[in-house]
Amino acid sequence: MAGVKKDYVRPLDLKNGRIDMNHGAGGRASMQLIEELFARAFDNAGLRHGNDGATLSAPPELLDGGRLVVSTDGHVVSPLFFPGGDIGCLAVHGTVNDVAMMGARPLWLSAGFILEEGLALAELKRIVESMAAAARETGVLVVTGDTKVVEEGKGDGCFISTTGVGVVPAGIEIGGALARPGDVVLLSGTIGDHGVAVLSKRESLDFETEIVSDTAALHGLVAAMLRAAPPGAVHAMRDPTRGGLGTTLNEIARQSGAGIVIDEAAVPIRPQVEAACELLGLDPLYIANEGKLVAFVSPHGAAAVLTAMRSHPLGRDAARIGEVVADEHRFVQMKTRLGGHRIVDWLSGEPLPRIC
Repeated sequence: MAGVKKDYVRPLDLKNGRIDMNHGAGGRASMQLIEELFARAFDNAGLRHGNDGATLSAPPELLDGGRLVVSTDGHVVSPLFFPGGDIGCLAVHGTVNDVAMMGARPLWLSAGFILEEGLALAELKRIVESMAAAARETGVLVVTGDTKVVEEGKGDGCFISTTGVGVVPAGIEIGGALARPGDVVLLSGTIGDHGVAVLSKRESLDFETEIVSDTAALHGLVAAMLRAAPPGAVHAMRDPTRGGLGTTLNEIARQSGAGIVIDEAAVPIRPQVEAACELLGLDPLYIANEGKLVAFVSPHGAAAVLTAMRSHPLGRDAARIGEVVADEHRFVQMKTRLGGHRIVDWLSGEPLPRIC
């Protein structure tokens, strides 16, 4: 209408702009950030409604006796970008994997972003697009979320909290407390890749061969394992992220009330990762991974599951690394290459801060 001033809003400058406190104030700038960046990247029917929550239709598996699995994770990696990944894809992979370790098919994610004032919008765009690509590749939808901004110096660029929801079919029972003496311990591949990749970027370390994060979504590998396994053969699974394989094995031993014995020579480690850990005085058993799993499988199903793992792209280096034993002390022990034994204790301290 003539004489009426149009309500014009300048588009976000996603190339040179930066996050400021207005983006977290809940007003026009907040809505613009959501609409022009997050909503475009994660676009789906549930998110498009623009409500504070998402209404979701139950999948057929749930109606046929399946159960929901829910997991929440926080991601505070520094630096935000590292060889092989970034905090965006990591946020998807980490939560999808936690859902998958229960034998579930991941379906939906919620995402909460804590942004620091001064974060370049170009970096945020890169993170969000990486997250959206990982979600598409994984087949999950980011259906709801939230964004907050903190003052400069009170954050670390970007923190992401994600909650994942999936469905586990009827008849699947997997949990840390279900590992039992006699179970075979299977590891899906090499350990320490992610933690050393992040450390190398943060500390500007150069190695003869680049070490790349193993971040990946493991639900496809899990599905292949469950298809190959005899009914009920897979008792427990866990992705050895923060605290590494050593801490994860102690978690399972504590939950199950049993002991675990692993063979040092059987644990796959890339030579460059092993060399880096030796140089830095780190134990690969306690270095974080983001694309590996450890499974506890009954003896009669272990061979079939291991074959299925090695047939999958994310399990080519899978190995049988040990077994669960009766032990009221719940010790985790390792047979060393020299023929002795040593205790693999819980991680003490934090050798690599902010890696997941």
